[in-house]
Amino acid sequence: MRLFTGPVVSRSGSSTQSSPALLCVLYLLVMQLQPCSGCPSVCVCSSSEADCSGRGLVALPALSSLPSSTRTLLLPNNRLSLLPTAAFANLSSLERLDLSNNYLDNLPAGLFAELANLSVLSLRNNSLTALDRDLLQGLGSLRRLDVSLNGLAAVPLGLLDQQQGLTWLSLAGNRLQALERAAFEPLVNLQHLELGSNPWECDCNLRDFKHWMEWLIYRGGYVDAMECTLPKDLRGRDIRSVPVEMFNYCLQLEDENGGGSGGTKGGSPPCVRATVAPASESTVVRTETEAPDCVRQRYRPVSVRRAIGTVVIAGVVCGIVCIMMVAAAAYGCIYASLMAKYQRELKKRQPLMGDAEAEADPEEKQISSVA
Repeated sequence: MRLFTGPVVSRSGSSTQSSPALLCVLYLLVMQLQPCSGCPSVCVCSSSEADCSGRGLVALPALSSLPSSTRTLLLPNNRLSLLPTAAFANLSSLERLDLSNNYLDNLPAGLFAELANLSVLSLRNNSLTALDRDLLQGLGSLRRLDVSLNGLAAVPLGLLDQQQGLTWLSLAGNRLQALERAAFEPLVNLQHLELGSNPWECDCNLRDFKHWMEWLIYRGGYVDAMECTLPKDLRGRDIRSVPVEMFNYCLQLEDENGGGSGGTKGGSPPCVRATVAPASESTVVRTETEAPDCVRQRYRPVSVRRAIGTVVIAGVVCGIVCIMMVAAAAYGCIYASLMAKYQRELKKRQPLMGDAEAEADPEEKQISSVA
């Protein structure tokens, strides 16, 4: 853009010198408006933010015209129900995406694959009932994820495998009844987990996740209240306060069913990690993709195995102590009965001794009178 710096000629024919300060102001206004030249008409844009919230949108606006410097995209409080797979393809610099308070019910796999710099994603208060395991593929920088107030009934295995950097996660207000421990083990840096307002069934299916949750709390993380709805004797109780010993019957059930800690569901083979064979051997490389029906083995940490051994040893010691107490009680009872019998015999002998003394008194009186 070329700025005119010469004299300005008025209609009357007189010329006036343009002010340098006014030219600087005009230049700054033009430079400020240039980044917003591609802003959709329904949005309000700045140099790093595009705000399209509360516009009643039923479809996404033309996001391809947004400036490459856009860091924040706000789309909450609209009527969005479907998103195309390439909806955010040109927004590689995006760091925050808010899709809360819409009607989204299905998100395609790889929807956010181009958002490598995204750190905050909000899908709060939508109509999601299931999540594809590849939905978060490519989000290596994600730190905060909110999928609360939806209709999710499960968290699929593999969904969080690439989210080692995630520190905040909310699954509150869904229809979750149980969670797989293996789905959350990749979250090594998680510090805040919200799981409230779900119909939790506090049975054997939730036992392993409870162990993982206690480990998260032990290392300084936060988990909100998880109130049980079933079984009836645990209804209304926070699973965090339920002793682990109440799940010991699960081990017995697994042994009776032939599953054990390394068993699999329905007789399906366990998943095997990819193995590379030596060049000299013509063996076939097997991966998890070759066995789609495989079941990931349930992980039992060393602490749990040690805890079971401690419970067994404590039970043996308590049994020995109980036997000793029973023996002591029996000895005390026998001793008390013997003493009672001795006292009764002693009382029987006392009247006989009194009569003998009474017979001996007159003789002693006669002897004393003769003397």
